[in-house]
Amino acid sequence: MDKLWAPWRIGYITGEKKEGCFLCEAWQNSQNEKNYVTFTTSLSFAILNTFPYNNGHMMAVPKRHVSSIEDLNDEEMLDLMKTVKKAIFVLRKVINPQGFNVGINIGKAAGAGIEGHLHIHIVPRWVGDTNFMSTCSSTKVISQSLQELYTQIKKWLPEKK
Repeated sequence: MDKLWAPWRIGYITGEKKEGCFLCEAWQNSQNEKNYVTFTTSLSFAILNTFPYNNGHMMAVPKRHVSSIEDLNDEEMLDLMKTVKKAIFVLRKVINPQGFNVGINIGKAAGAGIEGHLHIHIVPRWVGDTNFMSTCSSTKVISQSLQELYTQIKKWLPEKK
């Protein structure tokens, strides 16, 4: 059996399961640092994924609670894509990835872990980031804390609402 020390997950495992949408709550309660909301616009926001696929995994999210891309109006769609663009810009400056996977999962069958609130994944990638740990051990190592990454991003990206 593989074991990976991940003490930060105990809060999720034993914590109170809240009603409602955690993405909506993340930007509405103005606790951006606690919720890892890196920046907001009038119609969308960027947030670090607390269960990332790779270091720097961010999500661009419309503020309006919609489940699919066709539910967005043109203004929201443009704003959301500008949020993706800004997230990629700041991640290039802060952690210098060699590429990105950018994608949307719509519906459970497509792999959406959060079906009710549309979001776009922005996953930084490096040549060789799939290595012996993931190939032989089925284990992914994320080498930077979310708090450290959040702090670095905020240095590059002044808050503009």
